[in-house]
Amino acid sequence: MKNRVKELRARFDWTQEDLARRAGITRQTVGMIEKSDYSPSILLALKLARVFGVAVEEVFYLEAHEEPERGILE
Repeated sequence: MKNRVKELRARFDWTQEDLARRAGITRQTVGMIEKSDYSPSILLALKLARVFGVAVEEVFYLEAHEEPERGILE
């Protein structure tokens, strides 16, 4: 799973600490998410999307090789 947390944070001109405070997490967690060293829970992903004011799919996304095959989940 990839993310656009760093890109979105820059758009708002927020530091990692600013985002962490708004989301109720630590600056270290923000850094780990940005480096894709940590995959957030669904709850945290939704919370981050809300902080940015966008849909969760605009923050987190799967790469092509991570996409499920068609028909498996349908």
